[in-house]
Amino acid sequence: MKLHTDLSQKANVFFTQSTWVPSPIKEVSRKMLERDGGEIATATTLVNYEPNSYFSSHVHTGGEEFLVLEGIFADEHGSYPVGTYMRNPIGTSHAPIVKDGCMILVKLGQYQEGDTAPVHIKTQEQEFVKDDNRTGVLFQPLHNFKQESVRLEKWKEDQNIALENHGGIEILVVEGEFTHQGSNYQKFDWLRLPIGHSLQATTAQTECLVWIKTGHHLHQ
Repeated sequence: MKLHTDLSQKANVFFTQSTWVPSPIKEVSRKMLERDGGEIATATTLVNYEPNSYFSSHVHTGGEEFLVLEGIFADEHGSYPVGTYMRNPIGTSHAPIVKDGCMILVKLGQYQEGDTAPVHIKTQEQEFVKDDNRTGVLFQPLHNFKQESVRLEKWKEDQNIALENHGGIEILVVEGEFTHQGSNYQKFDWLRLPIGHSLQATTAQTECLVWIKTGHHLHQ
């Protein structure tokens, strides 16, 4: 399967306009954001686990990165509530077992060579700090490796939020909404901008929380 594989093109997926697709596990469904491959793929996906669901044990041959958006994700290593950000490096494995249901954003097969540090951050317990270079932006760093940067950002209400794009920009709306180039992005909508296409976002009358990754297209 190939979906949004051309990184030279803008791509977006609107949550309320997209469809849940069954996975090989009955209680687990997915909304594909970008994908290159079959069940073993380079992919960015929203994954929904129904209550009392599971996914078979698997090895992360290309690494796994995820953010818990709803509910509590769990595996044999522990439980991860809303806001948990995880990075499971290449070669790690687990078997998800979800009692109460959850939804996660997950990225597979997108690790850079040499990026071997596991990451486990409870973002709801961490402070946001002011971005001195951008008006109206608070941020929480999640991961940095070479040119790749992953953050949570809070964009204040009624602001014009700008970001230059030197290595790709990818955004998932966690809360709130913003507009960019005439399109409105709301909760769980996804936007990817190619290198050279800057972000020019305008927030609404409420604060907007986004997961944002930059710089990662330089190694893909």
